[in-house]
Amino acid sequence: MRHAFAIALLCLGLHAPALPASVYLQELSSSEVRAALREGRRTIIIPVGGVEQNGPHMALGKHDFRVHALAGRIATELGNALVAPVVAYVPEGRIAPPTEHMRYAGTISVPEAAFKAVIAGAAHSLAQHGFTDIVILGDSGNYQAALKAVADGLNRDWKRGPARAFFVADYYLAAQQPFHQLLRERGLSDVQIGSHAGAADTALMLAVDASRVWPDKAAAQAEGVSGDPKRASAELGQLGTELIVQRSVAAIRQATTAPR
Repeated sequence: MRHAFAIALLCLGLHAPALPASVYLQELSSSEVRAALREGRRTIIIPVGGVEQNGPHMALGKHDFRVHALAGRIATELGNALVAPVVAYVPEGRIAPPTEHMRYAGTISVPEAAFKAVIAGAAHSLAQHGFTDIVILGDSGNYQAALKAVADGLNRDWKRGPARAFFVADYYLAAQQPFHQLLRERGLSDVQIGSHAGAADTALMLAVDASRVWPDKAAAQAEGVSGDPKRASAELGQLGTELIVQRSVAAIRQATTAPR
């Protein structure tokens, strides 16, 4: 269909916009990125994940896998965006003595200052290449305030330039009360929905990549789990992923079209 459309435009003497081979920056060549910028793809998403314990039934990289896939869907729907590599190293608690998720094997934590510096450095790099709308979104709740602080700092740095930074809280918030309400309407209790690696969290991962979930190891209120992952399904998770994508797209469009 794409080739037929391009041929039709050429026959009319028009120029068909070049479509990048992928929305993921790391899968493109430098020349493909330059071409995408020339064609008006000046929005880039910096997705933030994390490596943390998710109970015995789900991969440590849950946040990385989810935000990579959903950022790609968001960029595709926007039509003018690319996606930077996932920031996987995030604050997950004190390292020694360990706190929060660092109490569980496999979790990786970095200081908040280093975390912020990595995102700010990536954003400055992307702005240098010509991206003007730098969108920052994160899959985990523990660093949302830090992401907003980075975006605010970037906008102070870029006050007189063409680039702007946008922290999109709607990406994370959509997976909380709005998604939980949809699950309640389908018979799940708050105890089953949970707040970490329970039905809600696990359902989202099943919808994105079921190979990262091992249902035979799922147990309600297991160590490192808040909720009942046994009540999760890909079908329930799709309700959440659609909510996340649609609300994020709407928020990005509203933010990037607003006057400075």
